[in-house]
Amino acid sequence: MSAPIFHGGGITAAAATFGGRPEDWLDLSTGINPCPTALPEIPKKAWHRLPDSYLVDEARRAAGDYYGSGKILPLPVPGTQSVIQLLPRLLTEGGGARTDGKVAMVDNRVAVVAPTYGEYTRAFISAGFAVDTVGDVAAIGAWHRLAVVVNPNNPDGRTWPVETLIGLHDRMKAANGLLVVDEAFGDAVPALSLAGNMQRLSNLVIFRSFGKFFGLAGLRLGFAIAHEDILKRFEEWLGPWAVSGPALSIAGSLLRSDVSPIRRLIDERAAALHSVLTGVGLQVAGRTALFALVDHARASDIYTHLGRHHILVRKFDYAPAWLRFGLTPGPAADLRLGEVLQRFER
Repeated sequence: MSAPIFHGGGITAAAATFGGRPEDWLDLSTGINPCPTALPEIPKKAWHRLPDSYLVDEARRAAGDYYGSGKILPLPVPGTQSVIQLLPRLLTEGGGARTDGKVAMVDNRVAVVAPTYGEYTRAFISAGFAVDTVGDVAAIGAWHRLAVVVNPNNPDGRTWPVETLIGLHDRMKAANGLLVVDEAFGDAVPALSLAGNMQRLSNLVIFRSFGKFFGLAGLRLGFAIAHEDILKRFEEWLGPWAVSGPALSIAGSLLRSDVSPIRRLIDERAAALHSVLTGVGLQVAGRTALFALVDHARASDIYTHLGRHHILVRKFDYAPAWLRFGLTPGPAADLRLGEVLQRFER
């Protein structure tokens, strides 16, 4: 197994290092809506019984309408991390990439557009694949059995136009390869999604996160969007009752609700964070609606300074000059962050 990857979160560990009670910390280390959406009413039977197929079907229909995938209904999964770990099995146990039933007879090479979410590389290396981390989709070749693009990207916010990714898909399909597009941060920019083109993109897998946009990461809920043969494999490998009844019930309700107030709130929080960071002279090197990436030569010192004031941000072992700041929950937290950053001795 490859070494574990350190992600955002971990307030308890941070408090053990810098002191203070975990509940008094300001956690800006994750790219999650800091203002959780109000939960809809959850029927008691969703708690009492194993998830019935009608709950799954309703969540799938709601997700299909929300993501715009038409007749291709997304599959609920217990967090997209669960299916990221299954991707190697699509190639080793699924009969190769899908193109008219033909099996790809190429080397076990995977391309990941990087830097990005590290679990993709880890999953494939652990399964014995060679992974090429590339800086541009143009570097993905016919020798790759599968390619991963995160759009918008984490942690630098880079985006790829729909037309570019459709062209990449068609190149991958011609070589019997698969394209995986992770749209975990895509809810705030629906025009970037490939879901509306899924009907003709047979060699595409899309992952969508539920918890980030709605601020409900603890549900551990996501959706996989692909043609039915791929979704059937995921469903079989995940096993029965993979997603809880309450999570399915919540998804069925919220995905059919008016999300425009959520988008407006996230936009307001993103603008406030950008104002705080630039107001103290920090360079924002990239961002999405849910986080901002700062590039600074003394990033490690800033991280420690914030930690001593019980504010947690995300640092990167592979990019020591980077810090990722998630959104704050409101003006009081903006003020707290700004005052602490202002006191950092440059």
